[in-house]
Amino acid sequence: MIFNVMTLFPEMVENYFQYSILKRAVDSDIIKIQTINPRDYTENKHKKVDDIPYGGGAGMVLMAQPYVDAYESIEKLPKTLTVMLSPQGQPLTDSMVNEFSKFDQIILMCGHYEGFDERIRDIIKPVEVSVGDFVLTGGELPALCLIDSVSRKIEGTLGKIESADEDSFSNGLLEYPHYTRPREYRGLKVPDVLLNGNHKEINEFRQSQSIERTKLRRPDLYEKYKNK
Repeated sequence: MIFNVMTLFPEMVENYFQYSILKRAVDSDIIKIQTINPRDYTENKHKKVDDIPYGGGAGMVLMAQPYVDAYESIEKLPKTLTVMLSPQGQPLTDSMVNEFSKFDQIILMCGHYEGFDERIRDIIKPVEVSVGDFVLTGGELPALCLIDSVSRKIEGTLGKIESADEDSFSNGLLEYPHYTRPREYRGLKVPDVLLNGNHKEINEFRQSQSIERTKLRRPDLYEKYKNK
């Protein structure tokens, strides 16, 4: 999987992949991260990529020319998806992440300031994705969230691909609680069922815990699960 990230701040993206599981995935060529800075494609001698909005208003708007030229410079594979990170996009979900993981290449467009000149959308026609009903100062953090979540679905990123299958949302429920050593800590004990070696009982316990936790914490998800 190749991730091409269009960003004004490449270091913000590149540094994230210097650690932990995703660093191993990069080192093993399971995923490849490439950054593209639209400033390198601007026709403005001052490397300017934004300007005041027509019609007035606060803030600055990202100009079409640098972003469109930067996008068109990217060599694209036959199975490529282009994503614009935007508060106006559809919410990122686990099912969407599963679909995204089937592509060979994902191009991510990170916005800043007041956002993109609308003609960028008109020309490139990206899928717009939001990571929540709030606004951030830039699209880099949402892009990293998307890359991280998609990378987990790619075989070889995690030690066992089954680890992703048991995550929260993978089956419509929140994940069950986990425990490790010691068996007792500050008077709190690990449930006996997890210690008896009976895998059928353990699976039943975990499933019941997932259902109960979802019912309490995310009643919206519980209703969808119940009505499947």
